[in-house]
Amino acid sequence: MRHGAFSRKIMALKTISNNNNLNILYEDNHIIIVNKRAGDIVQGDKTGDKPLSDVVKEYLKAKYNKPGNVFLGTVHRLDRPTTGIIVFARTSKALPRLNKLFSEKKAQKTYWALVNNKPPKKEDTLIHWLKKNPRNNKSYAHIKEVSDSKKAVLHYKVLKELDNYLLLEINLETGRHHQIRSQLSSIGCIIKGDLKYGANRSNKDASIHLHARQIQFTHPVSKEDINIMAPLPNDPIWNACLE
Repeated sequence: MRHGAFSRKIMALKTISNNNNLNILYEDNHIIIVNKRAGDIVQGDKTGDKPLSDVVKEYLKAKYNKPGNVFLGTVHRLDRPTTGIIVFARTSKALPRLNKLFSEKKAQKTYWALVNNKPPKKEDTLIHWLKKNPRNNKSYAHIKEVSDSKKAVLHYKVLKELDNYLLLEINLETGRHHQIRSQLSSIGCIIKGDLKYGANRSNKDASIHLHARQIQFTHPVSKEDINIMAPLPNDPIWNACLE
């Protein structure tokens, strides 16, 4: 992917807000990209809460006066307490191409996390074997391979040191269940508000300070270089990261 092309493209993309509580980052005939809020679920689950996918369908149905059902394909997911970029396919042509692109790791995703402790190095690669426990919906990081575990690889670097937290930038090589949360916790870097992985207290809105900040990929139909950056949630600590 051409970095120059990405730079031009990202400047051309503007955030679109609407009254459906959607923060739309990009939209065309084939894809729509949303900045997910903390607490939103991407697809329906046992809670019965209204998923983000349904909200996006309602928005598209109203905007384009579509009769009947609206097609929308879910390409990937984010944990409920996290925020940031979610990509949906608007057409049956785009969906399998996006699924292939994501499965082949051709979409470059960058995350930001606020953690409580300084990592051993300012920049490093973490390699673990993650084993999911379905009973508590938690993944445990092991240094060596264990039964039913999956290899997990991420790269991090410290971007900024605040008074009580550090801002890390994370790039994933693999996409495992709770990967960032589990791997960072295993080195003593617990994400702010993440009670499940060792935080002392929760955030007031039940969020955690993990944000899908940026995504880069080749458009599945037009073949344009797409580079999207999601604004951070509006809270004092996230705001301090940009000062």
